[in-house]
Amino acid sequence: MIAGLLVILCVFVFPLLAAADDVSPQPVSFSQSIAPLLLKNCEGCHGTKKAEGSYRVDSFEFAIGEGDSGLAGFVGGNPDDSEAFRRILSDDPDERMPLDRDALSTEQVDLLKRWINEGAMFDGDNPNAGLSDIVARSVQPDAPDKYKHGIPVTALQFNQDGTQLYAGGYHEITVWNTSDGALARRIPNIGQRTSGLDLSPDGTMLVVGDGVPGRSGSVRIVDVAAGQLKKVIGTAGDLVLDVKFSPDGSRVAAATVESGVKVYDIGDGNERLAIDSHSDWVTCIAWSADGSTLVTGSRDKTCKLFDAETGELKHTYSGHGKPVRGVAFHPDGEEVYSSGSDNKIHRWKTADGAKSAEIAFDNEVFQLAVIGTHLFGVSADGTVRQFEVKENKEVHQFKGHTDWPLSVDFHAATERIASGAYDGEVRIWVPSQADALVSFSAAP
Repeated sequence: MIAGLLVILCVFVFPLLAAADDVSPQPVSFSQSIAPLLLKNCEGCHGTKKAEGSYRVDSFEFAIGEGDSGLAGFVGGNPDDSEAFRRILSDDPDERMPLDRDALSTEQVDLLKRWINEGAMFDGDNPNAGLSDIVARSVQPDAPDKYKHGIPVTALQFNQDGTQLYAGGYHEITVWNTSDGALARRIPNIGQRTSGLDLSPDGTMLVVGDGVPGRSGSVRIVDVAAGQLKKVIGTAGDLVLDVKFSPDGSRVAAATVESGVKVYDIGDGNERLAIDSHSDWVTCIAWSADGSTLVTGSRDKTCKLFDAETGELKHTYSGHGKPVRGVAFHPDGEEVYSSGSDNKIHRWKTADGAKSAEIAFDNEVFQLAVIGTHLFGVSADGTVRQFEVKENKEVHQFKGHTDWPLSVDFHAATERIASGAYDGEVRIWVPSQADALVSFSAAP
């Protein structure tokens, strides 16, 4: 019996144990692990806008380079000669990094040390790429299987036939059946927060504006049929707050926390236009019906009209006096609607920026949508309102949200209105009745 047991151990068990001993952990990924760590903890003092000691970490090449000390930040295989790592470990409060902030955790320090000992290798495509670009283009974390609570629904979009509704989730887009509010599917590999969604005119692509506050943002194209990420066409150093397809579907415009506007070509994914005219966050953006003009709204209290080909500034509208939250073109293209923290929707002319009308609310007005001859607005006063654009006449007011409604979309063919609130609730309405057809929490 003993002899037989030894045979079993030698033939079956010992080889398995030996194989297990041969298994080694995967090398630490710069793109997946080190770049996010440096972006969050170090780039604020060692980046493009500020470089203490002339040392920068906003790309791999900069991070392994030298500052005023003449010592390399990270040296492959040698933690002791890695000046940045030495300062991270320092007990001297005047030199420890991050300065005047909490020290890195034991787990973060161990991760950095392991990466250095493994050779401080770069696993991306371009060692000179910015950290925010690397982080945005790397595979995003998985969404939780189940959410502990709802999250603010800052972006909603009907699919082409109105049978489903896309909503921003946590590192994902969730897709819901409009008939009963049931979860249809989940689209992964999305940034932490989704601030903007828009469907291409042919219904085949969904553009997503997302990011991590203060760290990174991206413009992502999702293949609707496949339900998966197709490509990342743009990145930013902070949240992308709004995205819109051009009327012909060939371009995407993006509004960012970094005060800029970017226009990308869908075909090749290249940046076609960069506009830096606002002095604060660009919160919202819209195209004219003919695709010739862009309008933006900003936290700097202004709206601006730009030539969509050249980026030339046409007019600035300063009538709000408070941050602007939403913009949309009137169907005739000769006027613009804008909303904001002054508790109003303004209507003004594209020719000269002169105000022609306004609509009062009881609290600030967030997102706007113009579809056909209808204008929709959602407000912190708890209402979702529908207007007839010709005379600014309110035709319906929907109530029922117990928290601020933040986002709105309208599907003209089915006459369905969807609104998403701060507490995660989504409601779907029809103009003919006051009560919602369906309401649900957009949290799996």
